[in-house]
Amino acid sequence: MLSTSNATFSPVEDRILDAAVSCVVDFGVERVMLAEIARRAGVSRPTIYRRWPDAQSVLAAALTREITGVLTRVPSRGEGREALVERIVRVARELHASRFVDAILDSGPKLVMTYVTERLGTSQYILIEALAGELARAQAEGTVRPGDPTQLATMVLLTAQSTIQSAHMVEPILGGEDLARELTYSLNGYLKP
Repeated sequence: MLSTSNATFSPVEDRILDAAVSCVVDFGVERVMLAEIARRAGVSRPTIYRRWPDAQSVLAAALTREITGVLTRVPSRGEGREALVERIVRVARELHASRFVDAILDSGPKLVMTYVTERLGTSQYILIEALAGELARAQAEGTVRPGDPTQLATMVLLTAQSTIQSAHMVEPILGGEDLARELTYSLNGYLKP
């Protein structure tokens, strides 16, 4: 199972993150203010500052929680490459359907570009680590091609991430089930021995 142990939050932190998510959905990334997050969470700004240095850090934590939450809610339906690819595609579909992720993609180009072109974020590292473990097990049973599992996991992440980010753009050509089918084909082809 893909691990999500790096992304657990206290009840107060969950309230703060819930408030941040609602702010992003209502106002967009650029207009999220720490004072509004605090008001919606029913906490003081110092309570937030004890946990995160600024609103962008709160949003990054909320995104990590969203992604790891999806991993937890979308269980594996078997062993090996095909089951792993099927789970990756289901996770990608659920993230694509997330109002929070959608709002970030629509209203936070600077935030998105940071994690597309400049550096990996916490949730990306969590995904790579979890995928690498699953890929190593699938390699041991012979359903995934040889290669460094971390490198393979990173390429899978790039492929799925790009699919999520561009899904709205290509929807008239390749939407819904068609996109899921082609992502499945692409990942199976890449990982097949």
